[in-house]
Amino acid sequence: MAESTELKPVARATKPVSEALLNEKWDHAISSLIVRSSVGLGFGVVLSVLLFKRRAWPAWVGLGFGAGRAYEEADTAFRRGDNPVTDALRHARS
Repeated sequence: MAESTELKPVARATKPVSEALLNEKWDHAISSLIVRSSVGLGFGVVLSVLLFKRRAWPAWVGLGFGAGRAYEEADTAFRRGDNPVTDALRHARS
């Protein structure tokens, strides 16, 4: 007898839509925090070297501005409800 090579679908647990949306928002918030903080820190270091005689405070200020911007964007995304996550800089606010 020949064995059947037909694949049977495997039942797997899928996440609810709300949980998937929340996970997507958290992923976006964390990646935005990392990217924006790094960019702010980079600008702070460059300004520190070029203008402020290698003092540390411009780097910390840049890091803070980047983290603050990421926090504001994540807060807006979480308060919006079920709208998909989009980058706030790409879309003009009315």
